[in-house]
Formats: sequence, structure tokens, C-alpha cells
Amino acid sequence: MIYSMTGYGRAEQTIADKTFLVEVRSLNGKQFDLRLTIPALLKPYEFEVRSTLSEQLERGSVECIIYLKQNGAAKPVSINTDLAKGYYQPMAQLAKELGIETDNILSTLLKLPEVITPVTDVLSEEDYKGFEGILKEAINQLTKHRGEEGKVLEADLQGRIKAIEEQQKVVTELEPLRRTKIKEGLVKVLEDNVGKENYDPNRLEQELIYYIEKIDISEEQVRLTNHCNYFRDILKGKEKSKGKKLSFILQEIGREINTTGSKAYDSQIQQAVIIMKDELEKAKEQVLNVL
Repeated sequence: MIYSMTGYGRAEQTIADKTFLVEVRSLNGKQFDLRLTIPALLKPYEFEVRSTLSEQLERGSVECIIYLKQNGAAKPVSINTDLAKGYYQPMAQLAKELGIETDNILSTLLKLPEVITPVTDVLSEEDYKGFEGILKEAINQLTKHRGEEGKVLEADLQGRIKAIEEQQKVVTELEPLRRTKIKEGLVKVLEDNVGKENYDPNRLEQELIYYIEKIDISEEQVRLTNHCNYFRDILKGKEKSKGKKLSFILQEIGREINTTGSKAYDSQIQQAVIIMKDELEKAKEQVLNVL
């Protein structure tokens, strides 16, 4: 089974008087790239949150947003009385000089900068353990989504490899005919240019053997078969992250297809090679999404 790098997960739960909502979404990426939005309450645990996401998700461009609701509870604040007194004296003096009533001066003082500041609350370790369960549930939902996407990717990749192997069978069937065509072509050239009686048939056979060995594609076909089988073995393996390995194998498959095409000297084999290249490129595009 393979996993896609694309997925979405969501989990929400109340701990004490706080409700946490965690949303995690991921797209394909070469490495693990995390964009994390976290409330101040969880700042002391940011490293642990990042580590959990990295260990569980492994690869991809990941965005995690953590929302916090106080469930209607008043948020604790601190009043800087010394600063308020410092503001009050000149304000009262100014009001006296201007003949203005000071009945509403308190409400004005409370609106001035830094007079009222929120108290920074920190989540207890016990409550954080409860939050970890919410985070892991969101990750599990994302992983499940990745698995569903992975089934579609796997079916597509299996089809691409099968299509390459079908064209490889075509090449294998055409290979004996190709050798005959090459021999007949060379003989015709010699007969047309030097005459049938003016060349040594034994020497021709020796040259043909040397030439055909140079353009032999049997080794490429054996390696191509091995690479395709190995690709399938990796798809079936238990390893969770397979994208990079599958990409490397496709590079090797491409190398054997290209060499076959460069040695072919046969229009029908070239047509089969073009189809194989097309299937290979589509497989490479899909592997970019594999975890």
C-alpha cells in the first residue's frame, strides 16, 4: 500500500474550560515543510507539536492551524495601577484647568495603552497530554485520507507499469525480425553498389555479427523487466514512505527505455519505445504525489 502526500484532518475536543480545534492539511513536497499557527497558550509546547507532526507525517508541505475557544469564560487581565496613577494626575490637573468634570475619567484611564493587559496563561502538562490526543486524532484523520488517495495512485501506477511491459513484449516479438531486416538491408546495399559477386559472404557474416552485437538490446530488456518487478515489490511493501525510492526506480526504467530506442534502428520498435516513454512520464508525475 502507498500513501499520497495530499490529505486533510480535523479534530475538536474540550479540555477543562478550553475547546481546541486542530486542522491539518498537506500537499506534495520534496521534504517536510510545516506552517504552524498556534495560540499563545501552547507556545511552551511548540517544539513538541512540531516534532509530533514531523514524525507522523514524514513528508509534504503541511499546514497546521490550532484554534482555541475559552467557552465563555472571562479571560484574566492585569491592571497596572502605578501606570494608571501616573496617567491620572496630569489628566485631573488638565480637567481642572479646563473646567471639565472628572466623573468619567476612570473609563478613559482604562482605555489608555498598557493600563490593562491580558494575563498570559500556560497550559498545564496534564492538559497538554489531553491536547496531544486531539492533535494525533487530526493527524490520524489526515493519514486515513492519504491512504484513500494512495489507493487511487497505486492503481494508476500499476497500470502504467503494465502498459510499459506490454510494449516491451512488442519489442521482444519484433527483435528477431529486426535482425533479419538489418542483414537484408546491408546485403542489398552491397549488391546494389559493388555487385553480388564482388564481396566476401564470410566477411559479411563476421561484420554482421559485430554490428548486431553493438545494437543488441537483450540486456536492456532484462534490466527493464527487473526494474518493473522491483517497482511492484516496493508498491506492495510495508514501508510507509516510498515516493523517493519509486522515483529512483522510474529513472532506471527510463534509462533502459532510452537505450532501447537509441539502439533500435527499427520504426516499429521506435513506436513501442515512444508509448513506453509516454507511460513513464505519466508515472513520474504521479510518483511526485506519493509519500
